[in-house]
Amino acid sequence: MKSHSIPLRSSWVMTCAFEQRRNELVACGGLDNLCSIYKVTEAQVTRAICELAGHDGYLSCCRFVDESLIITTSGDSMCILWDIERNESIMQFTDHTGDVMSVAVNPQSQKTFITGSCDSTAKLWDCRAPGHPMMTFTGHDSDINAIAYFPDGRGFGTGSDDSTCQLFDLRCWMCLNKFKSEKILCGITSVDFSRSGRILFAGYDDFNSYCWDVTCDGMTSHPLWVLSGHDNRVSCLGVCPTGECLCTGSWDTLLKVWA
Repeated sequence: MKSHSIPLRSSWVMTCAFEQRRNELVACGGLDNLCSIYKVTEAQVTRAICELAGHDGYLSCCRFVDESLIITTSGDSMCILWDIERNESIMQFTDHTGDVMSVAVNPQSQKTFITGSCDSTAKLWDCRAPGHPMMTFTGHDSDINAIAYFPDGRGFGTGSDDSTCQLFDLRCWMCLNKFKSEKILCGITSVDFSRSGRILFAGYDDFNSYCWDVTCDGMTSHPLWVLSGHDNRVSCLGVCPTGECLCTGSWDTLLKVWA
């Protein structure tokens, strides 16, 4: 059931996020180069409580750190940590050489986060040392469009235009597994893990979502399941906090819940 309908100043939205600690804030952004924050506890939401301006390119992704902090990534190759209450930038992270397409905050330590970029690299950052990334991860041959932490915060998964997903370990600083099928030649738009971390879900440009077992060799095994039903590219997906279902969003204007 729809609980709110929020009028937006720009219709070209590329990302949105929901603050899940107090469940009061929604953020979105896109080709207007802004991150707009809305408070959804009001009976009727008509305007943003703040608009975070500081990027020189489109807003590609935003993720809440908590109810007072949010991280944004942009086509200007930069990430920014914002103070929502003060409506100002706290730190800027500028080591990428291409559009930064995605960001994920460590579920076990909100001081660290990872980003994926069109420079084909993923970078690990620490908010306490913003000058340089803690580590740069290579291995993809094209844009990294999506990134997600492993549930225990000790690894992460990526999805790329090179038609592969990869699983990286933050303890040994390397790729543990690569997931690819010769029958899949399109790019990957989104990734997320099951609650246990056993399954890596990935949304593809071929209208399908594929479910990979991270314990199997991703180059020789087949996906566990193929979730088909959309009539256009799968643009986003996410596992609910309880792990009981997966939601996929598509350019066919539909959301589908899988359980």
